[in-house]
Amino acid sequence: MYVTEQDRFLNGACEVETELEPLKLLDELQAIERDMGRKKLIDKGPRNIDLDILIYGDEKVENERLNVPHIGIPEREFVLRPLAELIPSKPLFASQPWKLVQDYLNDLTPGEPLSSITPISSTLPPLKPLVHSRKTNVMGILNMTPDSFSDGGRHNMESLSNTVKDLVRNGASIIDVGGQSTAPGRPEVSAEEEVARVVPAIELIRSLPETRHVAISIDTYRASVAEQAIAVGADIVNDVSAGLLDADMLPTVGRLGKTICLMHMRGNPQTMTKLTSYPDGLVPTVAAELLARVAAAEAAGIRRWRIILDPGIGFAKTGAQNLELLRRLEELRAWPGLQGLPWLVGTSRKSFIGKITGVEDASQRVWGTAATVAAAVQGGADVIRVHDVREMALVATMSDAIWRA
Repeated sequence: MYVTEQDRFLNGACEVETELEPLKLLDELQAIERDMGRKKLIDKGPRNIDLDILIYGDEKVENERLNVPHIGIPEREFVLRPLAELIPSKPLFASQPWKLVQDYLNDLTPGEPLSSITPISSTLPPLKPLVHSRKTNVMGILNMTPDSFSDGGRHNMESLSNTVKDLVRNGASIIDVGGQSTAPGRPEVSAEEEVARVVPAIELIRSLPETRHVAISIDTYRASVAEQAIAVGADIVNDVSAGLLDADMLPTVGRLGKTICLMHMRGNPQTMTKLTSYPDGLVPTVAAELLARVAAAEAAGIRRWRIILDPGIGFAKTGAQNLELLRRLEELRAWPGLQGLPWLVGTSRKSFIGKITGVEDASQRVWGTAATVAAAVQGGADVIRVHDVREMALVATMSDAIWRA
């Protein structure tokens, strides 16, 4: 808007609790701007930092230095969109109590697409879930477990280098390293054993020139494992329990400033198959339970722009429920309070695919998985988590061409 010949910028809204009166608060904000070296060359033009008071409770301020509510809010999507995530149902102006923040956003004529941004790593472009033409990221699964349900722990340290290079060559932009199987009924290993499996793998991945541009995800529900994995180069924590199985997980990720994937699951891998009752509806319940995990993550210090969501296909879901989630993924993405967050979907080789297709051997469920990947892309998935990277990268590319054009 206004000065169009300028670089792209990030904009956000936050809620602040203060005892300062409006003009004193403005003084503090302007002091921060000066400390950060603000340079304003032209009005409404590029600058390195700009802090505004949008609203101040329900008060109206008219002063030569400050007008609140900010007079530019109704015309600025880059202000209204983040503000609507915080207070969608609040009237913007006291003179029009019937017109809410969300209403002003809905009134705007769509312009160049804006999107929330979720950083992955320093070398990989961030996820932009509101950009329709975005490319689907492929997360390649690297199981460092001897009892993996689908690859039998074939990734030993001798062959790991070639395996990782193949994943990258075939289209993986993220490698998900796991050392503890979460398949139903699999035995739990100690944290020490899990660390011994994943840390050397992450160190090796980080040493390869071919993986410089690739992000690494650590698939764990233990805070201690996540922290040690991050220390040697992991970028993302992929927690199937969304912090429910280890109370230290969310505070640890918040302290370390990394991105986390919060997956919907009930119970644990040993009990989840018995927790598939959703009397209030599958999508509303999954949405409500994920909203609670997002709130817990934010309370633990994880920024909203550091959160990815996963509907938990195969976790505390029946086969029919897995299919329903795939059919209704777009509805789940648009659920109030979840809009603008990116989504990871992992269906690869799962048992419900085998039951539908009649393929008992998990490694042979490629075609069934392909259909679920196409459905996930159509539903708006930002990341697909797969074993068969080469095949599913091609499926994602074709699906992007159909549904993300």
